[in-house]
Amino acid sequence: MSQTLQTSNLLAVPLAPLVGSVLAGVFGTHFGGNWLGRRITHSLTILGVLVAFILSAQTLWSVAVDGARFNETLYTWMVVGGLKMEVGFLIDGLTAMMMCVVTFVSLMVHVYTIGYMEEDEGYNRFFSYISLFTFSMLMLVMSNNMLQLFFGWEAVGLVSYLLIGFWFNKPTAIFANMKAFLVNRVGDFGFILGIGLIAAFAGTLNYAEAFTKTSELAALTLPGTEWMLVTVICICLFIGAMGKSAQFPLHVWLPDSMEGPTPISALIHAATMVTAGIFMVARMSPLFELSDTALNLVMVVGAITALFMGFLGLIQNDIKRVVAYSTLSQLGYMTVALGASAYSVAVFHLMTHAFFKALLFLGAGSVIMGMHHNQDIRWMGGVRKYMPITWITSLLGSLALIGTPFFSGFYSKDSIIEAVAESTLPAAGFAHFAVLAGVFVTAFYSFRMYFLVFHGEERYDQNPDAHHHDQHGDDHHDHTPHESPWVVTVPLLLLAIPSVVIGYFTIDAMLFGDFFKDAIFVNEDAHEAMHELGHAYHGAIAMALHAFSSAPFWLALAGVVSSFYMYMINPAVPAAIKRACMPIFNLFENKYYMDWINENILARGARALGTGLWKGADQSVIDGGIVNGSWKLVGAVSVVIRQLQSGYLYHYALAMIVGVFLLMTWFVWLK
Repeated sequence: MSQTLQTSNLLAVPLAPLVGSVLAGVFGTHFGGNWLGRRITHSLTILGVLVAFILSAQTLWSVAVDGARFNETLYTWMVVGGLKMEVGFLIDGLTAMMMCVVTFVSLMVHVYTIGYMEEDEGYNRFFSYISLFTFSMLMLVMSNNMLQLFFGWEAVGLVSYLLIGFWFNKPTAIFANMKAFLVNRVGDFGFILGIGLIAAFAGTLNYAEAFTKTSELAALTLPGTEWMLVTVICICLFIGAMGKSAQFPLHVWLPDSMEGPTPISALIHAATMVTAGIFMVARMSPLFELSDTALNLVMVVGAITALFMGFLGLIQNDIKRVVAYSTLSQLGYMTVALGASAYSVAVFHLMTHAFFKALLFLGAGSVIMGMHHNQDIRWMGGVRKYMPITWITSLLGSLALIGTPFFSGFYSKDSIIEAVAESTLPAAGFAHFAVLAGVFVTAFYSFRMYFLVFHGEERYDQNPDAHHHDQHGDDHHDHTPHESPWVVTVPLLLLAIPSVVIGYFTIDAMLFGDFFKDAIFVNEDAHEAMHELGHAYHGAIAMALHAFSSAPFWLALAGVVSSFYMYMINPAVPAAIKRACMPIFNLFENKYYMDWINENILARGARALGTGLWKGADQSVIDGGIVNGSWKLVGAVSVVIRQLQSGYLYHYALAMIVGVFLLMTWFVWLK
């Protein structure tokens, strides 16, 4: 145990944002009398996250350079039987990397929010929420036990509910945050079942203690069935990840969460909430390695999400929804890597994706500000010359997203495709097709958005909905775009740097070095994907140069060229394709009818079941039969008994004589 990691420093990482959040939430809002002004509120919360980022960066340095590790319990909440419920930190390569990503992206979002939320009445409340979100996520990634993991898991869910419905006077926002909350409850039910099974059969909630008992768990079956216990545990845990990381069919909440302000879209969809499920599965790798059945399920669900959610991005016209569907697709890529036992590749893509996806969301927000709150890409065009910083950073983010060689997204995305190709699981064939096809789809919708927004003829003065935006205080006679203020452009520039270079500098250590050596476990005898990847790897430069002759590069290039031709040169083509493929377009437009199924079949079915149980079981059987029936029976019996209580002595004497006679007859008959 290295002494370079101080408990006090580690405690300060999650507590600094929490203190900022509490001060802003209590003293900066109407609840506490509005003592703090806007400047003090954003200064306090940004300071808290800055402290957390600096300490996280120091921790990452100690872990990566000095080999420092930390795994201690800081507080024992209660002991039930032999089960300890504790608060503690586990710091290794996986945790340290996540701490840095979460705090850096959160810091950029905090600074960006100063500009984006400038005119909003809930300015201080918003800063309080995003700092609380940062605290929750840090508690999740730093935990050394499943109780604290579940606390962080539920806390990010709660704060995301508050943030998605931040504009609580807007009916669509209220519907969206309720939808996110309910869908996540479905996943969380599976998650807590998995944790409960581990607690029941391993007798501990501590990661390290549970992982030492994996061989015992592998030998057990679920009582009353022939199912392997470890398979059931892993599938339950993965259902939790499906909810939080928006995997099909629990993905429906994520596109609707665009109803929240743009900074929180970046925070939820980039580094934090949606990647919690990916982090959790990687952390539980010693368990998942014991079940090929669970890994197959993970791979199939990830492949479906990666490809079919990408298709939906092709027809979106809201700039934020295009980026949201790309998040769904990229989360599918990470999940596929988890299924291929390439956990380090999944986490590597999590990291690179956090930077370029935060950049794309904040870039989209900057465009929305510059376009006077218009979000429809059909009414943009030619924005490049008005917003040069937003243009160049969005281009860099898009190039990273589609996996352009030498960009950060290339190294992680290509590694996922190669890992799936090397996997021997039955689902690997379908998954490999899905991630390859997804390359073309991603490139097409990313550059469709890029070209429609930044190039071509200017269409912003043709927007038929322009008159609706006067509520934002814009002069509706002048819709000329304008570059955003420095508090918006500086975070864009700072996020663009890692979006380009972070993959090149970290691939050696994270995928083929020992950075994750004691955080991620892979059974190389059964799952050889990472071993084969290591054989084929000859350095970051060689990998990028080789890519120019590989299928993913040419598929991505084909996607970019196709979108350029269809939207810049010959706009009649998309309209012709839409007319020819109307049934498919309708399927995409209705998001595979998943919302309709949820609302009309599942929700109505659940309501009908509940009504049936209420009226049939509760009202008829319990109230009508047991409760009311019992007093009616007592009443009826008492009416009969009351007739026997006449008060005349000779009636009672007669009853005694008859009773004695019957008893004597009974005993004689028995003999």
